[in-house]
Amino acid sequence: MKHLLKTLLVGTALTVTLASQVLAQTKVVIGHFGDPAPYKSIVADGTLEKATGWTIEWRQFASGAEVNAAMASGGIVISEIGSVPLSAGSSSGLDYQMISVGKAIDSSEALVARNGAGIEKPADLKGKRIAVPIGSTAHFSLMGALKMYNMTEKDVTVVGMSPAEIAAAWAQNAIDAAFVWYPVQAKIRENGKVMTTAGAVAKTGFPTFNGWVVTNKFAAANRAGLINFLKAMNEVNGDYSNNKAAWNADSPKVKAVAANVGITPAAVVAALDGAAYPDASVNMSPAWMGGGAATTIKSTADFLKSVGRINAAADSYVKFVNPEFAKAAAGK
Repeated sequence: MKHLLKTLLVGTALTVTLASQVLAQTKVVIGHFGDPAPYKSIVADGTLEKATGWTIEWRQFASGAEVNAAMASGGIVISEIGSVPLSAGSSSGLDYQMISVGKAIDSSEALVARNGAGIEKPADLKGKRIAVPIGSTAHFSLMGALKMYNMTEKDVTVVGMSPAEIAAAWAQNAIDAAFVWYPVQAKIRENGKVMTTAGAVAKTGFPTFNGWVVTNKFAAANRAGLINFLKAMNEVNGDYSNNKAAWNADSPKVKAVAANVGITPAAVVAALDGAAYPDASVNMSPAWMGGGAATTIKSTADFLKSVGRINAAADSYVKFVNPEFAKAAAGK
């Protein structure tokens, strides 16, 4: 009897231990930014958990530089990240890979001049205080905008701030302009005007996008989950891209995004319209995971090195872009 009881206790303990290990393995910490995106409509309803089998903890970051730090420390294993911090992180040897494009940035990031700051035309930016999250896609676009205006960062005062700090400084008239994304962009536009957008700057040779990165260790151990994660992303992106009229301020999906981000449904509609969200086929096109993403990361790194933002640029960034997960998610 004692032997039987001991066996049962050991078996129970082993079962509990194994169950705990399984739960620990399925808890996944995913980084994100606080801006609107179609996938934010399926965060609260558990769609991604059902698709992947993971217990997901979402962790918000103010910039891609913070994402890189969290990736390096092991605080997160998956995150969306801008192409500029992705370029910087890859150049510094961070142990991660890009597995998908999240969005191509257009007017969702913009340079806004504060009303009353004396900025009516680009030349008026000289000597002004321009806030931007340092090392972000918006910062890269700001450098491109200044070049477009025949200026450099030396012609203005660049103030490094998080989006939340930008909102606070704007309210106090402590800055003259800012290059930033939603939801803060929506707030400062109430008392400002758009000078240019990331999309306009991209046409002059400074394209930006958000991608999804994953640590190499997690990617090697979680192929099925990552493929299903991307399938869910592709589905919601495709639904938005192919049915924009249905994503209006009264739609449940837009209201879900608004609740997640903390802005009005109308602001969500405007923000979503400021970017392109690739579905499965577009994601695997030559412009993106088919080769274009690596090319953009390389050109970004070359520019960052030329202005002293990074110490060195790799000869190629193909090894940092793994299309296999996106390819499988697209059924190819």
